[in-house]
Amino acid sequence: MVGATEEMELQKLERDVEGGGGDVAQYLALVRKLRVRRSSTVARHGLALLNNSSARSKLGADVWTIYEQVAIAAMDCHALEAAKECIGALRTKFPESMRVARLEGMWWEAKGAWQQAESLYSDLLADNPSDSALHKRRIAMAKAQGNLIGAVEATNKYLETFMADHDAWRELADMYILLQMYKQAAFCFEELILSQPTNALYHLGYAELLYTMGGLDNLRAARKYYAAAIEMSGGQNMRALFGICMCGTAITQTKGRGRDEKDSVDLLSLAGSVIVKQYKEKCPNKVDLITSILDKQLVANIA
Repeated sequence: MVGATEEMELQKLERDVEGGGGDVAQYLALVRKLRVRRSSTVARHGLALLNNSSARSKLGADVWTIYEQVAIAAMDCHALEAAKECIGALRTKFPESMRVARLEGMWWEAKGAWQQAESLYSDLLADNPSDSALHKRRIAMAKAQGNLIGAVEATNKYLETFMADHDAWRELADMYILLQMYKQAAFCFEELILSQPTNALYHLGYAELLYTMGGLDNLRAARKYYAAAIEMSGGQNMRALFGICMCGTAITQTKGRGRDEKDSVDLLSLAGSVIVKQYKEKCPNKVDLITSILDKQLVANIA
């Protein structure tokens, strides 16, 4: 995540570059460091920098990193000829580079030539089966074509080798949810929570999934994970606080619930008071509305 200070520095450099008086190389370096996407600005000013032989000669070894950065930005902007020129320069300098080969595959993807990209990636993976970036490109390509089942299969194959990739597990969970394969998505969240038990976002995601699945047991479990997310975030996670309230109401309306649901009422009341407090501080004009909604939920739980 980009901090406020870094964001201000980036915006200042961007304004200077757009105004024609900034250090383009410094701006490009900061974009790389912060891992942010500024494709249009990077492509426009990066190409101008690379096309200026005098400025290019002062970049030293960084020139090849900039060629790669600009190539990716140009593909984002669908400036395929410019991207091809950058990739060509890299290929001339590094004829055996896997990294350049991946860029060529991305260029085929940007062009919509899926078969050429797949053929290239397959050949590269045959020689380098443990290249995680190549596997991720195949996943991204399947998603880009709308082939969600293929993307799920590719991600599962990837995780057979790279089981510790938390982002891949979360991506797989999201794809399963889109396919309404909730039990499989639940397994992904369980893996994430086991590997990072103090990550509030994983607890929150799992709680929302359990709430979506429904049923008394799932709702009660969702309430526990919402509560864990609230605790881990210092009581400031508004989605989890609302989740507690929604779970309380859903449990009340579910057949088979126990007669004594005092815990549900107490949790809903506590969560509601925190929500109202936050609205009073940050959005006072909505306090009456949110209070009315929460009061109705509390009455439904007591009834």
